[in-house]
Amino acid sequence: MARDILARTTASVSELKRNPMATVACGDGAAIAILNRNVPAFYCVPADEYAAMIERLENAELNVLAESRTDGPFVSVSLDEL
Repeated sequence: MARDILARTTASVSELKRNPMATVACGDGAAIAILNRNVPAFYCVPADEYAAMIERLENAELNVLAESRTDGPFVSVSLDEL
């Protein structure tokens, strides 16, 4: 089965086992596709990139929540009225 590789850098499972930190460093802060028999098995994501991904997901969820709450009636007010 063909699969897209969603990373600029790839490494084999053997390379990851041999030297995990050097393998992660090869990605220069980005995710690395770990290949098993030339097929992506999983992605190795550095901690900073993972935290940024989680933050983007949380922001997307908050945007959906905020948009769902804008369905009510709107009342125009001026700054002086506040």
